[in-house]
Amino acid sequence: MTEAPLLPPPAAASSPAASALLRARRRRRAWRRPRGLLCWGALVAFFFLMNWWMFSRLQDPAARPRFRLSRHPPAAANSSLSTLEEMRAAGKGKRPHQVMLTRLLALAAHALAEAESRPEPKDLWKEPINATLWRPCSDQRDSEASEGTNGYIIISANGGINQQRVAICNAVTISRLLNATLVIPKFLYSNVWLDKSQFGDIYQEDYFIKYLKSDIRIVKELPLELQSLDLEAIGSLVNDADVMKEAKPSIYVKKILPILLKNRVVHFVGFGNRLSYDPIPFELQRLRCRCNFHALRFVHKIQETGALLVKRLHGHMPHLSPLEDNLLGHFAGKSISSGSRNESSKYLAVHLRFEIDMVAYSLCYFGGGKDEEEELEMYRQIHFPALTEIKKTTKLPSAAFLRSEGKCPLAPEEAVLMLAAIGFKRSTSIYIAGAEIYGGRHRMAAISRLYPALVTKETLLSPSELEPFRNFSSQLAALDFIACASADAFAMTDSGSQFSSLVQGYRIYYGGGDLPTIRPNKRRLASILVKNATIEWKEFETRVKKLVQQTKQVHERPVARSIFRHPRCPECMCRTDS
Repeated sequence: MTEAPLLPPPAAASSPAASALLRARRRRRAWRRPRGLLCWGALVAFFFLMNWWMFSRLQDPAARPRFRLSRHPPAAANSSLSTLEEMRAAGKGKRPHQVMLTRLLALAAHALAEAESRPEPKDLWKEPINATLWRPCSDQRDSEASEGTNGYIIISANGGINQQRVAICNAVTISRLLNATLVIPKFLYSNVWLDKSQFGDIYQEDYFIKYLKSDIRIVKELPLELQSLDLEAIGSLVNDADVMKEAKPSIYVKKILPILLKNRVVHFVGFGNRLSYDPIPFELQRLRCRCNFHALRFVHKIQETGALLVKRLHGHMPHLSPLEDNLLGHFAGKSISSGSRNESSKYLAVHLRFEIDMVAYSLCYFGGGKDEEEELEMYRQIHFPALTEIKKTTKLPSAAFLRSEGKCPLAPEEAVLMLAAIGFKRSTSIYIAGAEIYGGRHRMAAISRLYPALVTKETLLSPSELEPFRNFSSQLAALDFIACASADAFAMTDSGSQFSSLVQGYRIYYGGGDLPTIRPNKRRLASILVKNATIEWKEFETRVKKLVQQTKQVHERPVARSIFRHPRCPECMCRTDS
């Protein structure tokens, strides 16, 4: 029996034509798979590219529209920092400063576009109703003038215009306490502020002397017989190490009065925050308020230019109100517009405390990588050598911890997210106060993209109008003070800022309940911003509105808190319902 032959394998049994057909089918199947993958890859790449483009627009200053309210081209930037040009030179070739929180910024842009046709929140431009229960009254006097017969007090105040203002009013109060004659205060030159301005360059000397003559005696110079004394040699030179911070009045009576009676003159050098807020006699506290809110008036040069700023921001000359009268004098009374301010004339003032000195001193991190860290460390070594030495020997809190505790100044992108969340429309006119922002145009790109109607004193004033103030940072700060105090709403980004504190106090004292101030709780805001990668806009908006609303509550000045910032107290203001 013969065996059946074995069948050949299929390939061997195929004809040449069948083999060719099979190979063609395999090639087509193999081509379909990569082609499908290629299409999906192209689609994903397209969406990635669009997202990248959208985020990059937030950081690209070249894409930023021009400021809509600008009356003149921006003047050449004039930094108040001695090493800013060195910083720029050192940074050539480095990447521009990076903007943080790009995801939330994109969500904010979308939300602002949707909200433009809706009405703003009703309380956005208003203070709580009970804010009207307080009125100014520190101009009222119940005591006789001090004769100043115990000797002369000189102060040389340090810091910028805000620290100097507090020192002036503390010196007035101490002069009354010690029955001394006050010599017009001097201002120390600072290597940070780089301003040689003295009292008479910023404030009206004769008005100051005349207004306070019913309280203390003030002279412009020491008597000739005392000018030749070596104050250090006779023990009449008192610096901040000799008097503790926020010292009680009893300290001055115990330690300073004997020197004054013996040598007839005492010279305080520095004098930063050297008088407590509590406990202090009622009349002395009222005098301190009277000095700040009534006796210190800007010189005519500052008043006139300040009136121009307010006119261009509101679209008409400032109305003659107690606030404008104090800040602008007779310049507020010219060409008064009839009728009330219309909606389109409202503006929001924002104090961005984000200059390089603040950023460097904070020890915080703002997304700029190694370049930022090296740049700020170089600045600290030059301007804050003591801080640099402390860093070498002491373990300081990390940048992340400082941010979580609300110790970091708000970056422009953090500030703009807060404004968008509480309801300011994209069309809102915004005045930015402050010196040159760290990171410049790149850092400001986010805020100016979301709010294009953004102006500064440099964009509202012509170069010739700004020229008298160049190289005088304190006088420029006075212009910012006027614009912020006169704004329909004011937002501070650093509650520890002396400038913001003084502006807030002025708005409370003279505002009549119509000048709201936005004060974010930075610690709580930081706990919300840290969720940038996941939080949705509605939740972000709700939480930010809640934290800002809680800071708008009206209350009497807490014990030991500054009367310059919290003037709602019997010494400074009176209740209308009592």
